[in-house]
Amino acid sequence: MTAVIHADHVTVHYGKRIAVDDATFSVEPGSVYALLGRNGAGKSSLVRALLGQTRTERGRVELFGEDAWTHRERLMERVSVVPEEADAPPEMRVRELAQFSSRLYARWSESAFSSRIARFGIDAKSRFGELSKGQKKQVALALALATSPELVLLDDPTLGLDVVARKSLFEEVIADLSDRGLTVLITTHDLAGVETLADRVGVLKGGRLVLDEETETLKARFRRIRFAAQPVALPANALAQTMVRKWGSGTESIVTNFDDLEFERLREEASLPVAEVAPMSLEEIFIAVTGEDNGAAV
Repeated sequence: MTAVIHADHVTVHYGKRIAVDDATFSVEPGSVYALLGRNGAGKSSLVRALLGQTRTERGRVELFGEDAWTHRERLMERVSVVPEEADAPPEMRVRELAQFSSRLYARWSESAFSSRIARFGIDAKSRFGELSKGQKKQVALALALATSPELVLLDDPTLGLDVVARKSLFEEVIADLSDRGLTVLITTHDLAGVETLADRVGVLKGGRLVLDEETETLKARFRRIRFAAQPVALPANALAQTMVRKWGSGTESIVTNFDDLEFERLREEASLPVAEVAPMSLEEIFIAVTGEDNGAAV
């Protein structure tokens, strides 16, 4: 099955600065891919390359098996984008935005737009500039999904939204995923919100894609281990650690390739004073991988 997105050794330069460095990954049809990274990690530059807005210095981006730069005009009919900052002429009414969009997309669905706006509780006669930040994001999402896209790119869609608005936005995306196999690429700082949504996670650090892995596989191999004594370091050839740091009177270690049987063997042989072994959330893993105080790259 052809990947919806395939980035092959993508490199993007701005002058002498490397924004994206040799990134390779794929997004499969009907899946949700979360592209994560700290500010300045290269997410925006990579997204622009994926959408054919920026020409790559090296490498190639394909959307639906076609070159994103060469065939951008045709491919964008199948793609919708919800930007980080929802923007439209403030004097335009919501219904006028829909009318304008309907003339641009052959597969526009007025019923899908109207029903979604109604669920959001937004009056179609409202002027865009009078809406709250959350309502503007909801309008942007309704416009994007009404084009009947095969791929939706959500660029930090929940930034600045309250808990209720974030939940509503994710529920709309999930509904379309289950209804018609929508493919989603999402960049976000809301790691708790995306953790149960994403099938696969990519993490950018300094322009390099340092992680590209199925979410559940990633979470299965990371553990936080706390020892009652200090210092404690596990054998380097057994369970790889990204960091070892002080924890109270003991030591905390982040392990990146945890294995229950191997760890039990080590604990018995070395009489390790283990106080706690705990799974890690996606947010905790992200901090361990991208934080300034972490050790070796994963």
